[in-house]
Amino acid sequence: MKSIVIDTFGGPEVLRTAESPTPAPGPGQVRVRVQAAGVNGIDGKIRAGFLPGADLPAALGIEIAGVVDALGAGVTDVRLGDVVAGFADAGGYAELALASTYAVVPAGLTAIDAVTVPVAGETALRVLRELAVQPGETLVVHGASGSVGELVTQLAVDRGVRVVGTASAGHQDRVAALGASPTTYGPGLVDRVRTLAPDGVDAVLDTTGRGVLADSIELRGGTDRIVTIADPAAFALGITFSSVAQRSAAELSALLERRARGELTTTVGGVFALDDVARAAELNDAGRGGGKLVLVP
Repeated sequence: MKSIVIDTFGGPEVLRTAESPTPAPGPGQVRVRVQAAGVNGIDGKIRAGFLPGADLPAALGIEIAGVVDALGAGVTDVRLGDVVAGFADAGGYAELALASTYAVVPAGLTAIDAVTVPVAGETALRVLRELAVQPGETLVVHGASGSVGELVTQLAVDRGVRVVGTASAGHQDRVAALGASPTTYGPGLVDRVRTLAPDGVDAVLDTTGRGVLADSIELRGGTDRIVTIADPAAFALGITFSSVAQRSAAELSALLERRARGELTTTVGGVFALDDVARAAELNDAGRGGGKLVLVP
């Protein structure tokens, strides 16, 4: 089967197409004929060698949607031919991949739209738990127009939380449509947020890694209830860096159902052939995806 692998760490140029052995599902796994694979920040970190313990050669990709074509021992919750979305156990940038945490894609939802949900949805639910936001509180979401930011914003608004969302000038209307009060990045951010939230800020999420932690501390008056998923400066500042996934098939299924009913919005920033993975990786590394970037084998 065709897959994307790396033999050395580096930029998008180290990604290459390879013929790999067809994987066989183990107990509790399904094999998925991949129709869509999500491009995520962690893929770039593995490729660049930023994560300890990464071995070479490595197959990339942790987020997939497609058709179940083989079942491992003990799998009874899906059947051959079901369309599922979930987390690839390894090597999701491929024609075939294995998954242990997955959910059936509701009728009417395409694989390309479904693959926008697993990673961003898991991250959104996790950070909202870590921030413990409550109805009536104010949450600042840095990067509210990104794939994680847009789901966090919608889920928080659904819970009665007021959201101030930062984004580039071109995405202000999009952030407002999610139910947030939008503002831009850059100098004067603290004053702009205080104008939008005169009673103060109860929690802050940084999805961007764009150096907003100092402003976040000023808005909060300390480091409590600030979480980042992108800025390693958090470790020196005493801010929570959230990175340990809490994958749940039940939560994924509920999010996919809501996405299919139109209760949640997710954005596809671009669709690329598997052989064009380097271009997708380049855009994702630069934060210029405009939403979830998707590979189609």
